[in-house]
Amino acid sequence: MSSCHLPLYLPLLLTARQSPPDSRCTTLRPIGDATKKAVDFSGLKVPKNGKTVADIVTDSAKLNGKQVVVRAKVVKYNGDIMGKNWLHIRDGSGSAEKGDHDLTVTTATEAKVGDTVLVTGKVSLNKDFGAGYKYTIILEDAQVTVE
Repeated sequence: MSSCHLPLYLPLLLTARQSPPDSRCTTLRPIGDATKKAVDFSGLKVPKNGKTVADIVTDSAKLNGKQVVVRAKVVKYNGDIMGKNWLHIRDGSGSAEKGDHDLTVTTATEAKVGDTVLVTGKVSLNKDFGAGYKYTIILEDAQVTVE
């Protein structure tokens, strides 16, 4: 039995870089979260005229405001928050140590953790959605195709 006193929806709002405000709740994880599990990225190919997640994060200053295409796996999914579905995607590029291995995407498309997705979206930097939800880089309102 958990001793957590958080609203039921709060775990859905937590991002990979945030912890629950109550340290007793560290076992709570959003529905559809594979960020701590091994993910098989074999077989993922960079799309024609596309980029890797690490390329997008590393070159974000040059890419700000530009459309990018990336193929990756969904490692975290939170549906219908602020009227959008929120994905964290990874393609095996980059590293957790450098912080260039994960990209947040907002979309109208639904997806599941483990899905391979082709994402086309505009790079936005330093987005602040309030309530402590800040993203140094995000692909907003992206077109997502589940492959």
